[in-house]
Amino acid sequence: MNIGLNEYLFVSGLLFAIGFFGVLLRRNTLVIYMCMELMLNAVNLALVAFSRYNQTMDGNIFVFFIITVAAAEVAVGLAIIVALYRKRRSVEVDDLNALSH
Repeated sequence: MNIGLNEYLFVSGLLFAIGFFGVLLRRNTLVIYMCMELMLNAVNLALVAFSRYNQTMDGNIFVFFIITVAAAEVAVGLAIIVALYRKRRSVEVDDLNALSH
């Protein structure tokens, strides 16, 4: 069985859709953050699939830089969530509707 570009793109689209609907429907900031990371990884999968299909390393190199930036983004995002939790004692989006209190 040979897995082609269509199968990779289908899985990538499915992962992106799960992440997208998770961001829209969930109210917990940690879950929203994980769904955003899932969307980012779906894009990475598509880039690697296109890179493999075109027999180049361009997509792989781009994914390497995306993962590097995502590592820094994770640290900053989790620090913001922890700071919000310490101030508000909640990570629910509905409770975080204003910056002051």
